[in-house]
Amino acid sequence: MASTSVSRIVPATPEKVWALVGGFDALPDWLPYIPESTALEGGRVRRLRNQEGGAVVERLVAFDEAERHYSYAILEAPFPVDGYLSTIRVHAVPGHENAAEVQWSGRFNPDGATEDEVVELFTGIYRDGLEALHRTLAG
Repeated sequence: MASTSVSRIVPATPEKVWALVGGFDALPDWLPYIPESTALEGGRVRRLRNQEGGAVVERLVAFDEAERHYSYAILEAPFPVDGYLSTIRVHAVPGHENAAEVQWSGRFNPDGATEDEVVELFTGIYRDGLEALHRTLAG
């Protein structure tokens, strides 16, 4: 099983960051390359559409409001992996009340690609996503 993790300090309190990213159906609010998300099954599944019109379907598998994190699995996607499980976490930054650390991590089995290729793919997705979050929060 392969894995990757990207962290980024963003300019907002952990509470404000979680209010933006903590909604499972909220990706279009901060991730420009996902302009549409449709909640299904009472909000436990989301169908995402990317800028090119491609679809990704993901299921929420864990959610912790108090600890500010959730995990999800991919049900359908054009990615060369299976067994994908990802987590988004928001942490306080000690000594910096107007900053938060956001960690986006995932583990997956390569399927039709090398481990290096899929690690590079998801590292880029997470890095670009957290950069977009930083831009959104910086205003």
